[in-house]
Amino acid sequence: MKKISGNPFLKRENGQIFIDLVPFEDLIKKYNTPILIFLENRIRDNINSFKKVFNKEFKRFKCFYSLKANFLPEICKIIYSEGIGVELIGLPELKLALSIGFSPSKIIIGGPYLSKELIEASIQSKVREIIIYDLNDLKKINSIAQKFDHVQKVCIRVNSQKFRSKLGVELNEHKIKQLKESCILYQNIKLTSILSHYSTQMNDLNQYKRNMDAISNNMKMLLSHNINIKNINFGGGFPEATVMPQDQLEKIAKSTRNLLDESEINYRNVYFEPGRYFIGDSGLFIAKIVKVSENRWIFLNIGNHICPKFAKCSLRFYNASLIDKSHKYKTSIAGIVPTDQDVLAKNYFFTKQLKQGDKVLITNTGAYCLTFSNRFPYPLPKILLIKGNDVDEIFDPEINQDFSIN
Repeated sequence: MKKISGNPFLKRENGQIFIDLVPFEDLIKKYNTPILIFLENRIRDNINSFKKVFNKEFKRFKCFYSLKANFLPEICKIIYSEGIGVELIGLPELKLALSIGFSPSKIIIGGPYLSKELIEASIQSKVREIIIYDLNDLKKINSIAQKFDHVQKVCIRVNSQKFRSKLGVELNEHKIKQLKESCILYQNIKLTSILSHYSTQMNDLNQYKRNMDAISNNMKMLLSHNINIKNINFGGGFPEATVMPQDQLEKIAKSTRNLLDESEINYRNVYFEPGRYFIGDSGLFIAKIVKVSENRWIFLNIGNHICPKFAKCSLRFYNASLIDKSHKYKTSIAGIVPTDQDVLAKNYFFTKQLKQGDKVLITNTGAYCLTFSNRFPYPLPKILLIKGNDVDEIFDPEINQDFSIN
């Protein structure tokens, strides 16, 4: 069997497609399109590959799944079962993580906006760390931690110095003075970690090096002012696993460890926050062509409302009805939202024959598609979880109504 989209759990043979072990035709007979499918075995495979690579390079490596990449409870339960921690940004995510069973010691939480309710719930739950993007948040955290007689561990996100980045603290003499004063004044906080997140879909060693430089420069600056932080959080930014094969992941891990060794920074733990790498290529849509227009334009029954460009997925399109035919003819693919901006791909290599009703397989839709979807006035798709021969309906729009968290 030949892989589809480089995914070992998507294969084709003699005109037939298998989604894990389930024949494509069986799904089409039972379900109307569009369908969103997740591959449980691929998620577990990606997690184990990631852990294996980074445990080899770092003695004290800790992994936190970025829950905003995909917050479907059934997906989060798979992550939980693999012993991974979670990185969260809001109160709904915290409630979800705790309800699934994640230990507070495996939860780190924070973002540009830390509401009083979020800080209070985090401290009451005794999460591992709260991440701050602004030093002024230290006062709020300390005040609430004092109320609960708790010393809260804190991670500082520093600005990665990526062009135009506004996220994180840009340390300078004034900021360091403020930080030192806060450490003395606020007895209910403890600085434990530093975080830099450079970008998304990083597949270039130089991007990871620049992130390492941001960490190294800021840690040395802090150390020169007698502020010693032991844990290093490199954030996420990894692409889908089919886009970054394991040998490239190994190069990234080895390069990061070598750069740390060369920097002579004294550190205790190393954190990473993969989201897309774990679940990006575990997701796929089955859609159909609803219109064929001139100049080789096709319209599908999904669009940016549920497969948004903002998700920055590495989308791949296949004519599943003609899977063995050559995909070498430039075709533009649009969605159904009534705007000229609803274009999924332009001049994408597709089959020569374009026929209304043909089924289209869209891969690498597991991360951020649900997070950034806006639904628009269209029915939500059914969502299936496939493991081997087993097909489990984890979302039915007629029963569940919505898959948002609150």
